Amino acid sequence: MGLNELLARFAVRAAQVLVVEVPGHWDARMELEQQLLRRGWRPAWAPADADVLAVCGVAGHELSELVDRLWEQMPGPRVRVDITSPGGVGPALDDAAALLLDTPHHRADARERPQEPEIPEDVDHGGHGGMGHGEMGHGEMGHGEMGHGEMGHGEMGHGEMGHGEMGHGEMGHGEMDHGEMDHGEMDHGGHGGMDHSGHGGHGGMDMAPGGIPLAEGGEDRDGLEMDVLRLPLGPVLPFWPAGLVLRCSLQGDVVVEAEASVVDGRNDTRDDGEDDGAGAAGPRPGPAPAVVVGCDQVMALLALAGAEDAAACARRTRDALLHGDRGAARDAAERLHRTVRRSRLLRWSLRGVLPLGPPALERHELPQHCLGDAHDRLLSRVERIRAGGAQPAAVAQPVRGDDGAVPWAVLPDLVTGLELASVRLAVASLDLEPHPAVRAVGHG
Repeated sequence: MGLNELLARFAVRAAQVLVVEVPGHWDARMELEQQLLRRGWRPAWAPADADVLAVCGVAGHELSELVDRLWEQMPGPRVRVDITSPGGVGPALDDAAALLLDTPHHRADARERPQEPEIPEDVDHGGHGGMGHGEMGHGEMGHGEMGHGEMGHGEMGHGEMGHGEMGHGEMGHGEMDHGEMDHGEMDHGGHGGMDHSGHGGHGGMDMAPGGIPLAEGGEDRDGLEMDVLRLPLGPVLPFWPAGLVLRCSLQGDVVVEAEASVVDGRNDTRDDGEDDGAGAAGPRPGPAPAVVVGCDQVMALLALAGAEDAAACARRTRDALLHGDRGAARDAAERLHRTVRRSRLLRWSLRGVLPLGPPALERHELPQHCLGDAHDRLLSRVERIRAGGAQPAAVAQPVRGDDGAVPWAVLPDLVTGLELASVRLAVASLDLEPHPAVRAVGHG
């Protein structure tokens, strides 16, 4: 066994997996999390950290495009697996482990993948990409004809005299007929003193370097103009509802407006009505039992709050319920209850996050267990898990919109006014419906 192969085998033992859950395929994702733990593999929080991309379920057109973008952002060696049912998790991970050790496969992947990311044509890098300086009056000569790399200011003096021999204060560039534009009127250190509205249209151009949108102007609550940054959250985030996209408009770090939507999940038919073959994976899973969903959501909230021990207790309770082990589920639920009630960290982290009083519950038609802040809702949910932990998952009541779950349509209104740092905690503290019935779920 060579050194490269030995190192590769050690690396595979600590592989990191980026998990994408298609809405409705909670059972495959939960089984995947259990098997990752048994193998010693770890979840990846970003594409740059991932070795394996695992898609749980059959994604529709919209989600497929997002998954492809994540795949392109992953460095090599990389492996992608598609899991359509809980029973397919083990074989898929075995295949992933074998492919991670397949050096010819990764060499071929490296040759075939694009070497540079595709950048939209309308994106101007710093405003100089498609515009020569001749348009700006630099002696009718753009940098495309004479780049600074070929002839720097040190190699050619302005009018037979370098910058070192002539100070800007002694003689302006306008005296040397530098394209009839005085450099004294323009900051030579990066055009800082020149009106950008005349610099090829900088002022009216929506600058988005690398496709990342910049802030735009918007009216603040006091009537003054303030930058507004639009930031989407989801649909692929750790400890985030599957398929949810929350588009937030930020002024500073405060959400002033929000819009929620759900990316498409499984498409059982083609546009022409013919079956696309996705049905071969078996029927789509039904609603998850309430106590299992409750454990999963509590685990997400605890993990986001940094309470790793409590999150592990919630995960053990969830897994025991899934496997029908009522004794282990009851013991894990009791330990979870004690840990949460005694944790000062959780009180400090969750107190004051999304407080909801009786008027807010009535206005949004929310159930009574949403009363209070995120810490109050956490205690209420842990109490319900503790009460239902003795029941097997098969007989627990399914979660439906009329059984006390929070509809996704109210999310934009609830997060408006929150600081960005608390949005994910606020969303995780709510007992959301697991399967939204509509695609567009509201505006803030």
